[in-house]
Amino acid sequence: MLKVRFAPSPTGYLHVGGARTALFNWMHARKNGGKFILRIEDTDKNRTKPEYLNEILESLRWLKLDWDEIYYQSQRFDIYREYAQKLLEKGLAYQKDEAIFFKYQFNQIKINDLIRGEVTFSELPKPEEVIIKRDGSPTYNFSCCIDDALMGVNCVIRGEDHLSNTPKQILLYQALGFDLPEFAHIPLILSPEGGRLSKRYGATAISDYKKEGYLPEALVNYFLLLGWSAGDNKEILALNQAKELFKLKDVNKTGSAFSLDKLKWVNSRYIREKDSSQLASLLKDYLESEGHPYARANEDELKTAVNLLSGRLVTLADFSSQADFLFEENVNYSSDSLEAIKDKLVDEIKELIKALGTIDNFQENVIESVFRETAAKLNLKPKVLVHPVRVALTGKRKGPGLFETMAVLGKDKVTKRLAKLVEYWESRE
Repeated sequence: MLKVRFAPSPTGYLHVGGARTALFNWMHARKNGGKFILRIEDTDKNRTKPEYLNEILESLRWLKLDWDEIYYQSQRFDIYREYAQKLLEKGLAYQKDEAIFFKYQFNQIKINDLIRGEVTFSELPKPEEVIIKRDGSPTYNFSCCIDDALMGVNCVIRGEDHLSNTPKQILLYQALGFDLPEFAHIPLILSPEGGRLSKRYGATAISDYKKEGYLPEALVNYFLLLGWSAGDNKEILALNQAKELFKLKDVNKTGSAFSLDKLKWVNSRYIREKDSSQLASLLKDYLESEGHPYARANEDELKTAVNLLSGRLVTLADFSSQADFLFEENVNYSSDSLEAIKDKLVDEIKELIKALGTIDNFQENVIESVFRETAAKLNLKPKVLVHPVRVALTGKRKGPGLFETMAVLGKDKVTKRLAKLVEYWESRE
């Protein structure tokens, strides 16, 4: 049976690169009826933190990357010491000052990498290396080999930054009498300039993306695009759909540049595909998790807001800034919105208030008809009235459809807010 593993270290949060590695391992296992093992490499006693571990586990759950088995290296120190002792007995390792060193017996090594093809290793940087440190903890390469072998991992999928570890690990496998797994090294995710990711470009904790209002299925979809393609220029596809198409050999051989704009585009597509009930529920949970006062809104209020705004939301976090005029009693005008109004249409807005006040059925089509009739009566093009009315109702220059917005707000709020704008203008004459 195919077995793969993802082995994060809880010395930091789960970031984009690690999440994509976990995803590709998960996809390969699920596509081929294998097992996805999660191994927590928590041997560094000083840098391992519970909050990092919790964030890693919660982020994987949030991304729907479920695991079949989980192990903690901190619980396996006796196993590592047992195998170190075997190497000492074989004369392949020696002890000095309470640390144990492994002596590499190196010849040229070739592997058939499942992504990169044939890779040849002609030399090692040093002839020996510590495998058990003075404090009794194992070093990375040693514990990694033992665990992969004992856990039955027969395909190691990891970032290409681990490629230099591969010949060392192969020599350890051979010295310990273990069968070699297959290897697949994924190209790194790059910044838009082609360098390493930084916090400015993608090197952000997965939990931060959650906090910023991204949907887990959108993140997973975007991570797929960073190194793999379903073909036919298909960019939006669900995890289960992608799983059936995924082939490890189709993973790109070169690095992919992280694009926040592309991630936002993918996320906005997923938001637009949600119906109003689904999106209202997601927003309710998100607002509650953020302790936002708009979480007090009931389901109908959120659904109404969602129907009005969903086409304009890029992330869930956008909702609070775009929906404020729906939930706040008083509208604050942004400076740029007022500056864009060329003329103070005091008399014209007063005339519109009167006309709107005559409407009994305050619905979108009726509002639009009265609005256009009033503009014609005033010898104005409708668009001349649109901007100041939008500012009066929302405080912003841009927003959802004006007549739909007016219908959602209702006649009372609309006329009061229009009157407030007139009062604002008159107070500054």
